Amino acid sequence: MNVRVRRGLSGAATALMLGLSAVSCADSAEQTVPDRICGTRIDPDVTRQIVHPGDAWSEFNRVERAEAVTAPCVLLSDKKPVLDFRFWWTEDKPDLMYLARPESISRVSQPRRVDFAEGAVMGTDGALSTAFCKSSSGKYFTLTLRMPQVTPVDGSHRKDIENFMRVYFPATVKTLRCG
Repeated sequence: MNVRVRRGLSGAATALMLGLSAVSCADSAEQTVPDRICGTRIDPDVTRQIVHPGDAWSEFNRVERAEAVTAPCVLLSDKKPVLDFRFWWTEDKPDLMYLARPESISRVSQPRRVDFAEGAVMGTDGALSTAFCKSSSGKYFTLTLRMPQVTPVDGSHRKDIENFMRVYFPATVKTLRCG
């Protein structure tokens, strides 16, 4: 009799777990993340590291890759900015730590240098990366990422931001057709 109770509980527990996983699968199928952000294709699994799935994605995108003009691109979820990018070109290689300062337009909280691209700085709420990319507007392309929904003192997103930029930045540079 004791054996039957254990089997019954085990079967009930299994049924409950299957039911919960079916609900969570249905929820994740309805809510997605974009596979293209600001004109760059990216694996949604990489994007999920820094944004929560949603159902109302949109972009405000002023980037014209062919023109190589400094411009913003903002990814919105339910009309709220979640990823705020700035694409820009300069003649000289920029000092990313200087640009990460709080009084700069590219400010990144608690910046640290990271070894990838020709220069990268990761913070608690964003990142800056630069690479040689000759265009009509300059020799260096720099991408700033800011995450307005992240509190600057919350350091829990730093590694996720870095993982995202290690994939997104080189993929973006490839779309620029640097000369």
